[in-house]
Amino acid sequence: MIYKKAGFWISLLLLTSSCGIFNIKKGGAAADLYANYSEDLSDVRIRFDDLPKVAAFEAGEGTVPPVDAELNQALQRIARENGEEWFYNGFTILIYSGVDRDEAFKTRNRLYSEFPDIQTDMQYQQPRYLVKVGKYIHRIEALAWYEKLKKEFPASRIIQDRFQRNRQDENPENTQNVDQ
Repeated sequence: MIYKKAGFWISLLLLTSSCGIFNIKKGGAAADLYANYSEDLSDVRIRFDDLPKVAAFEAGEGTVPPVDAELNQALQRIARENGEEWFYNGFTILIYSGVDRDEAFKTRNRLYSEFPDIQTDMQYQQPRYLVKVGKYIHRIEALAWYEKLKKEFPASRIIQDRFQRNRQDENPENTQNVDQ
């Protein structure tokens, strides 16, 4: 019984305080007491040296050497490193992917008959057959053929792929002269 009365008075107090009949103030000082507060922290701040002034540079003037030689060396180094790679990453258009061998051959033959000027590649990656079209470095290069192929092969899509470089002797010393 006493718990019922205590619960009643507590709930009545909460109800009336939430309605604004009783104002229960929180403890602490008002913000107005700190309105004029200021503190000088300049003694404890980290200081950095000033950056050196850079003179204005106009093209063709000044003492800055041209970077053409260094840029050419860097480009040649990158081209040499890329040439040493056996594979390169790119994009291809996947026309068919499935386990049905006959359907893969039908799709490839249909591609040959409808688009005779396009390079078609058929691969078997266990357990599925893949019919792919083209080897493109950038995705945007594949979009032109993709739009044409999408009309005839609605399941086609552009995918990332890894291609093997065609290794042909580029050194003139190793090539044989047919005229000899």
